[in-house]
Amino acid sequence: MYDVSTRKRALALVAQGRSLNSVSRETGISRAALRSWHHRLEPLPRRAPPPPGPPADGPAYCYLLGLYLGDGCISAHPRGGHYLRIACADAWPGLIELCRQAIGRVRPGAGVYLAQKKGCVMVTSYSRSWPALFPQHGRGRKHERLITLEPWQQELVDAHPWEFIRGLIHSDGCRVTNWTTRTVAGERKRYEYPRYFLTNLSPDIIRLFTAALDRVGVEWRKANARNISVARKASVALMDAHVGPKY
Repeated sequence: MYDVSTRKRALALVAQGRSLNSVSRETGISRAALRSWHHRLEPLPRRAPPPPGPPADGPAYCYLLGLYLGDGCISAHPRGGHYLRIACADAWPGLIELCRQAIGRVRPGAGVYLAQKKGCVMVTSYSRSWPALFPQHGRGRKHERLITLEPWQQELVDAHPWEFIRGLIHSDGCRVTNWTTRTVAGERKRYEYPRYFLTNLSPDIIRLFTAALDRVGVEWRKANARNISVARKASVALMDAHVGPKY
């Protein structure tokens, strides 16, 4: 792309009576370009990239949205386009593969590669579409800015709430075994029970998570401002059936 001043200088040489061949050899500008500048000196405005359209796979998108809100970021490439990066701990190789598959299902044809970091793998993909697919992208940390879903995103999450819950648990959550003791017939006994936790500093992401739990009938309680606990037996069974522990 040549700027207007370069175009004017080249055309001034042609206006002196020199041939297109000689001007082309001196400036390195093609003869076709020199001819076209006689008709239009100003460069054509750059067109914005077309919108990406709806995600190719709704369930995979909701899972990836949960991963992104938990451990993801989007960064600009110096020459245009953006990188989506999801941080996945080395301890969960199955999660790394699930994340890679989800990206491929959401944007078929987009390359996905794994960048090893200390203690984790950055599952990374380049596309011009990532900011449009994840409009929650912005400056600063997620918990320091407003996080809301666009109407089309909310429709997808309402249609596929379990995939969204699963993505959030796989990023910022866990399944653990708690224990307590009780006295039965004069004897102190230990009881163990499973429960799920989600930990996130963003009150907006917490709200999105608990709204999805309400939608599927999972009982939860707020352990504190950043922790959501699911401990009721029936609710844990639902989570086991649809989410399960990371692996």
